[in-house]
Amino acid sequence: MAASIEDVARLAGVSIATVSRALRGLPDVAAATRDRVLTAAAELDYVASPFAARLASGRTATVGVVVPFVNRWFFAEVIDGVEAALRKAGFDLLLYNLGDAEGRDRFFDVMPMRKRVDAVLIASLVLDDAEFEALGALSCPVGLLGLERPGFLSTRIDDVCGAQAAVRHLTSLGHRRIGLIGGDTDDPMSFTPPLRRRDGYRDALAEVGVDPDPALEVLGYFTIDGGGEAANRLLALPDPPTAIFAESDEMAYGAIRAVRRAGLRVPEDVAIVGFDDHVTAALMDLTTIRQPVTEQALDITARLLAVAAGDEANPTDVVLPTQLIVRGSTDPAASVA
Repeated sequence: MAASIEDVARLAGVSIATVSRALRGLPDVAAATRDRVLTAAAELDYVASPFAARLASGRTATVGVVVPFVNRWFFAEVIDGVEAALRKAGFDLLLYNLGDAEGRDRFFDVMPMRKRVDAVLIASLVLDDAEFEALGALSCPVGLLGLERPGFLSTRIDDVCGAQAAVRHLTSLGHRRIGLIGGDTDDPMSFTPPLRRRDGYRDALAEVGVDPDPALEVLGYFTIDGGGEAANRLLALPDPPTAIFAESDEMAYGAIRAVRRAGLRVPEDVAIVGFDDHVTAALMDLTTIRQPVTEQALDITARLLAVAAGDEANPTDVVLPTQLIVRGSTDPAASVA
């Protein structure tokens, strides 16, 4: 049976509180008493509970991470990057997957992370003023990944700029009738990419004098099957698009499959651009916008831990660059197949 702190106190002939102070290296313990406690702990092979030490210090060594969806590629990559950074720093991760509107309401009403974390990271979730107030009541640092708000630490990409680059690539190839496969901008989870990437798409069309056509904007819900169904709707139009911008690579994969099943060629009949540079994008020969997902996770985590430790006084907004990666789905000459 493992020794307890009470066993160490009995063997050393001191109080439990003295054992705790001695093992934590606090200065109000006489040297002889400390040596007696350390000798007793070694003799009993006693290992102090890290949870007890955390409670005694008033810190949890835990960061709460809040995501709207845990089962999507982007958020899985974010969680993996954050967890790796926290593990290296000796911190634990406490994950909250909101999942749906009901889960979101319950989370911000109850605030289950209260007194359980030293900092909070919100991933790609548009928050209203009441939700920001609820986070502020936690009295711990809050970091934002994928969005920005004055006075808060944040790391993100410029989704508008990335979408503009994707559509500008298509317009530079002569395309003017360009379909958009996007996420649901009315989704109650209100995560950021569908809102901003649609704006970038429309901005790039306006640059070449093309007015947005609502018939060309369809929802793919950030899934492969959703992207395929959306592409089928676009191809069924009386005047179908010659190119498609999908707001994620997975939706672009579904679009490629749908175009080929319709007996058409990519890119000769329909050019396709995605967004993310998913790990399988090169395999699919997909032109895409590369975003540094892991780098965003590592940057915000490191700076959030610095704020929690009191090392960064002024929260700042960091914007990491995206990059257009041209492959065979828009340019046969660039094909890696």
